Amino acid sequence: MSRRSRIIGCGAYLPSNAVSNQELARRVDTSDEWIVQRTGIRNRHLAAEGELTSDLAVAAARRALEHAGIEASAIDCIVLATTTPDNTFPATAVKVQAALGMTTGFAFDVQAVCAGFIFALSVADNFIRSGQATRALVIGAETFSRLLDWEDRSTCVLFGDGAGAVVLEAFDGTGAAGERGVLSTHLHSDGRQYDLLYVDGGPSSTRSTGHVRMSGQEVFRHAVTRLSEVVEEALVANKLEPSAIDWLVPHQANQRIIDGIARKLRLPADKVVLTVDHHGNTSAASIPLALAEAVGDGRIKRGDLILMEGIGGGLTWGSALVRW
Repeated sequence: MSRRSRIIGCGAYLPSNAVSNQELARRVDTSDEWIVQRTGIRNRHLAAEGELTSDLAVAAARRALEHAGIEASAIDCIVLATTTPDNTFPATAVKVQAALGMTTGFAFDVQAVCAGFIFALSVADNFIRSGQATRALVIGAETFSRLLDWEDRSTCVLFGDGAGAVVLEAFDGTGAAGERGVLSTHLHSDGRQYDLLYVDGGPSSTRSTGHVRMSGQEVFRHAVTRLSEVVEEALVANKLEPSAIDWLVPHQANQRIIDGIARKLRLPADKVVLTVDHHGNTSAASIPLALAEAVGDGRIKRGDLILMEGIGGGLTWGSALVRW
């Protein structure tokens, strides 16, 4: 027997302001047809004035705790994945900790952009496996709209705001692939691709926030290759065939990328959790948002094998296999 972690609850939050492609077309030179054809996105949610990343994170965390049936006082650590913190420092996670009334344990942020949730999940899983935590709250939360250049149609139409969270709990298991829990996580980065997707500002460089800049075609090319590799890595590590996967819960960046990965796995469309059409790309929040939606509507059931994967600026990418 070995100490492992399993997901016992999940939750999500989206700002109330839903913005359609048609609305964006009134602000920037684009069209619903152009956006849908290239990305699959039809709507996204944007945070209200004064609504912070921590606000979104707290709302998602509370729903995850409620779903798990535990109080915040039972949590040992919070790992918050975000590219859009409330402030340069302290970590947004400590604001979430205070808002939840959690006065013990520890909280910190992880920054891996769109792969952030997978990185945060891996960190929390390893804390539990090592015995440093018994229960962990893993959150992906973004107000990505605050980083957008609203005159750049190649980027401003892609992103949205939101938050998702899961609660991990320790248990003693065998590590068998058929057992509930986080089976494995796999992380990678390649700093040589730094300039493919980045924000042109920061405290050390420009003393400003900056805007998202992206080489779309190059990011697309790397995404298909790297995600295929890291998906295969997860399957090989667990001695599983693609046919064993019940659900693909991918980072929701672009429907064409998602479709490409599903084809490589020979997964039918009805086994892919797709939210990019109504959420847009919510960066670190996209995987837990999609997971919470599929759990909430009953698609994901106890015992299902879930493959999560994502790629983001850095480049960073990763995957996780979880038995629900």
